[in-house]
Amino acid sequence: MDIGGIIMIVALVIAMPIGVLMTMAGIAGALGSLVGRNSDLDNLTDDGEPNEYLALANANPYE
Repeated sequence: MDIGGIIMIVALVIAMPIGVLMTMAGIAGALGSLVGRNSDLDNLTDDGEPNEYLALANANPYE
């Protein structure tokens, strides 16, 4: 087996799947920041007070 075959095997089995996973992690982070950006603003009343959803999200169930 020559060195080119070994390089191709390493690239296909190790490097490409890791590259795909890292790319998907970046895309998921970008989408999460875009989606989560306005979620807290959507859960405010007209007075600027948090509504029951935001109060529940910030509540500590162990207190």
